Amino acid sequence: MRSTDSGEESGENPGADATAARDRSAAGGTYTLLVDVPTPIAIEVGALGEHRIPAGAYAYTGSALGTGGFSRVDRHRRVARGDHDVRHWHIDYLLGHPETDLARVVRSVGVDVECAVADRLPAGPIDGFGASDCDCRSHLAAGDSRDAFAPRVREVHEAAAADADDGADWAPVDTVAGTRSERGDR
Repeated sequence: MRSTDSGEESGENPGADATAARDRSAAGGTYTLLVDVPTPIAIEVGALGEHRIPAGAYAYTGSALGTGGFSRVDRHRRVARGDHDVRHWHIDYLLGHPETDLARVVRSVGVDVECAVADRLPAGPIDGFGASDCDCRSHLAAGDSRDAFAPRVREVHEAAAADADDGADWAPVDTVAGTRSERGDR
């Protein structure tokens, strides 16, 4: 079995592959949201205050290790689509801005490599963003363009997941859709 860029599994038994993918997704892990900011914006980020975000590509890394697994990513998608207005996490303030687009999600399934991924990505524009519960400088990284940044984010996930590999027989990193295909206004 191997993972694909769509997040689907390919193998000899498609039904078993789909069940295994659902089981891994429910187990959760670490995710990075790839967010496009096409024009400079200003956002208020809770206790971190107001910040100007230059146009570019951003990668926010978080964890989804609780009972809901990657359902947290579904919540982020709802915020990005404008279907959920509650601002709980720092990333909600960025995703909730109408000029941003959640383009893709890279996931390390079944492993807790949140800080390892965040530390390996370039610095972002807001110190402390998404890092109120750890010693990382920030969990928001910045890149020039999504097309150039997305492969780097995936490579970082693969390296961090390999360092934390528990001997599983499946590829723990996949890339799934963001909200781009679901939004008609952008």
